[in-house]
Amino acid sequence: MVHNREISKNGFTLIELLVVIAIIGVLSSIVFSGIGNGRSKSRDAQRITEIRSIMNALELYRSTNGSYLPSGNCGSNMPNTAWCNSVQSLSNGHWVRNGATNLSGFIDTEPIDPKQGSTPEYFGATYFYYSPAGGAWYMIVYKLENPNSRLEAIDGVRDCNNTYYHYGNGTNGVLTVGTSCH
Repeated sequence: MVHNREISKNGFTLIELLVVIAIIGVLSSIVFSGIGNGRSKSRDAQRITEIRSIMNALELYRSTNGSYLPSGNCGSNMPNTAWCNSVQSLSNGHWVRNGATNLSGFIDTEPIDPKQGSTPEYFGATYFYYSPAGGAWYMIVYKLENPNSRLEAIDGVRDCNNTYYHYGNGTNGVLTVGTSCH
């Protein structure tokens, strides 16, 4: 007579544990990558909103003063040299709300990149502003973490000599916005 013996399992086998761990690992990596992507998109939305706020403040400044705010007080006397940048506001320097370069009557908060550190990053995690003496035109350069082809297709600014400034390559998220010389 053959007896059926039941095999008693008191736990999981090593293979079962490895499979469960692998599944948990895959699921957690999917969740965390989605969260990280959501955070970077949120920071990009904040950047776009802040840049629009700066641009609106500059238009209000121009309508009140007849020209755009010059950036010479930041040591900048031509494009590509010592532009006003948002890092300066962290070190008690002048950005766009204090010092002689001043939009404080036209903008409520200090616009600072949400990922900004204590030194400028060319280009990323810092906002850069330039306008020549006389304030006939201006540009702001900043970088999105998630490149936006729609925005990158329309950026760029021309100075009064018709020189075109465009610091991105169309796919790296670097945007040059502002108002060209009239």
